[in-house]
Amino acid sequence: MPFARLATATTPTSHLGLGLAAVGRPGYINLGREKDLGEHRTVETLRTRTHELLDAAYAQGVRYFDAARSYGRSEEFLADWLKTHPDLDDIVVGSKWGYTYTADWTTDAEKHEVKDHSVQTYDRQRAETAELLGAHLDLYQIHSVTPDSPALTDKQLHAKLAELAATGVTIGFSTSGPAQADAIRAALTVTVDGEPLFRTVQSTFNALETSAGPALTEAHDAGLTVIVKEGMANGRLADPYAPAALKAVAEETNTGSDAIALALILREPWAGVALSDAATAAQLASNLHAAAVDLNDDQLSRLATLAEEPRTYWDKRGRLPWH
Repeated sequence: MPFARLATATTPTSHLGLGLAAVGRPGYINLGREKDLGEHRTVETLRTRTHELLDAAYAQGVRYFDAARSYGRSEEFLADWLKTHPDLDDIVVGSKWGYTYTADWTTDAEKHEVKDHSVQTYDRQRAETAELLGAHLDLYQIHSVTPDSPALTDKQLHAKLAELAATGVTIGFSTSGPAQADAIRAALTVTVDGEPLFRTVQSTFNALETSAGPALTEAHDAGLTVIVKEGMANGRLADPYAPAALKAVAEETNTGSDAIALALILREPWAGVALSDAATAAQLASNLHAAAVDLNDDQLSRLATLAEEPRTYWDKRGRLPWH
């Protein structure tokens, strides 16, 4: 398992990763992008921004980097950065397949990405990822598995993924939607030749959406590495949008609301990596303070009141505009 590299890391931020969803393409649903990125979002501008973030993240102890075929040019940007750092041997690189980016580098496309978990899409996107990331790829994940996803039952796909696993690439999956727990539990039953297929799971978990927690505990107990995405709820848990209870705890601990949101995740015993989706170096630095936050019982009790009913949370997320 490539994540064993993180277990031996000595930096407190080694269990924080950098996700490239917010900088690999000009449009995304995170709040505050107008301020974060401005209007000038050419390919080269975001390539430079991504490389600056990767440099800053590595310098501050981050060792996991997360991309996807649907994150615009995130794999390309990451591959370019890796070429300029051929000596790095202590990082873990993950990507995802299953969504195709369709926005053509615009922010107002009718559809920004199209989901398809078929074998045909896997074959095409696996080749595309291999061309860019090559031997740097440690983890390949099925993007946004839901309980009705054919990826959970397609034996031909499972066989192909097992073939990739035999080459040394770890196979994982990510989840989304109000039934994440059901998807996780279904994925835990998938085997090839009697062996579990999936070794990692990446799920949404944050102060507003905690429903996947019990299933993630089960995944961890089954030996999977758990990666947490959207820890700041697409900006809803970061300043200035954070709810009052979160802002109050941030003030008490002299940190940002974003650091508190990520600290809540890091304290979970099953959390292997929590992703930052920073779009600026300042955001990244603030996010990484989460590794030093110590929350007391009173603060945890107040933050626990923020959790929403899953369908409410996902309905709100679904209505966030692409900026």
